[in-house]
Amino acid sequence: MSRISHSGSERYDLVARLLHWLIVVLVAVQFVLGWTMPDVHRDTQPVDLIAWHLATGAALVAAMVARVLWRLTHRPPPTDLPPLMDTASRATHFLLYAALIAVPLLGWANASSRGWAVKLFGALPLPALSPTGSSIGHAMGDVHSALAWVLLALIGMHIGAALFHRFVRKDNVLQRITW
Repeated sequence: MSRISHSGSERYDLVARLLHWLIVVLVAVQFVLGWTMPDVHRDTQPVDLIAWHLATGAALVAAMVARVLWRLTHRPPPTDLPPLMDTASRATHFLLYAALIAVPLLGWANASSRGWAVKLFGALPLPALSPTGSSIGHAMGDVHSALAWVLLALIGMHIGAALFHRFVRKDNVLQRITW
């Protein structure tokens, strides 16, 4: 399934590519839901867009668990990037993974502190990450929102780097993760 590009870079395997693009879709949906749902206040109930945001967040956690497990058991294809670019790429990917795990977990902790059930696929209840009424859990909502902006900046850097490889370096780095 792997092919060599003219720059010597191989493609990611099918599972890694599927997980990558599933996470892209889930994150895009999360940002749209997060920006369009009503503000969350003391008496807000988890209905409509907020319920969708919780459900999509739970799916994102599951997809990230799968992605991390896959990454730990499957090496990414080798690159022939210059050392500085390789280091920047590894650091950015590490930060993306960290933010893609931390942001939904912080939101889940905040939901738990509100007494809201978080369910995977709308059916499988997940354990509470903070007790109902927890002031720390409530504060995690603010951290969740702030870190979401950091995640957005990391995503922008990631997309910018992919476009840099495609249009400036004219190598096949972007094709490693596409179909």
